[in-house]
Amino acid sequence: MKYGKAKNYIFKKLKKELSPDLHYHCIDHTKDVIKAVTRLGKMENVTGKELKLLKTAALYHDVGFTETYDGHEIVSARIARETLPRFDYTEDEIKTIEGMILATEIPQNPKTHLEQILADADLDYIGRDDLFLIGQRLQYEWKLRGIATSLKDWHEKQLDFLQNHHYFTQSAKKLREKVKQQNIYELEKLLCKK
Repeated sequence: MKYGKAKNYIFKKLKKELSPDLHYHCIDHTKDVIKAVTRLGKMENVTGKELKLLKTAALYHDVGFTETYDGHEIVSARIARETLPRFDYTEDEIKTIEGMILATEIPQNPKTHLEQILADADLDYIGRDDLFLIGQRLQYEWKLRGIATSLKDWHEKQLDFLQNHHYFTQSAKKLREKVKQQNIYELEKLLCKK
């Protein structure tokens, strides 16, 4: 597996083809998820080939945004299937990567340990202190698309999402659940629900 070459290919593609209106689903988010998946993978005792598969899935998980907003996970999996053979990924490795990418679709429903790790890494930020800063990018992206039309609407959607979200891996729960609960509390205060 030539992960470095795949990474160069995807980063060039994202820089060239992502819409400038994608303030959250941008190259910075992909980099953030690669860092999170590497950290969680190591905490979950994933090493070697499996860790490289995780990092590759993180690299490809949002590349579908270059073609579509809704259903981007299916497009991301298709792009992985089409391009990974040129970087010496086998059929079985590509199937594993496709499964991980598809497991990031909301609502998340990962079936394997690797899928759980990527799903948790994709939403790592909701259990961090920078939730509100990163969330502003998503809020603006959604505002441009008419998904969240007001700040109150955004905060209500964010609160509902956080209250219904759960991490899958023990490592993510240990690392992020406490701050996620604090973030829920802060949102409840903003909405005068506490």
